[in-house]
Amino acid sequence: MTELRDALAAHGITLPSIGVELPAFAATPRLPLVALGNCNADTARRLSAVLRTAWRVEERP
Repeated sequence: MTELRDALAAHGITLPSIGVELPAFAATPRLPLVALGNCNADTARRLSAVLRTAWRVEERP
């Protein structure tokens, strides 16, 4: 969760609801999940733009 938060912050993106999904730790077997929570439309657009850019970079030979 911390790594994702830091990577998003490096692109000026904040997901205020990001956190650990606590009920997942009570499951057997443990299933550590990161809850990304909600974000506003502007944040979703910025996240999409960063992901599209990363995808184009990976496609280059």
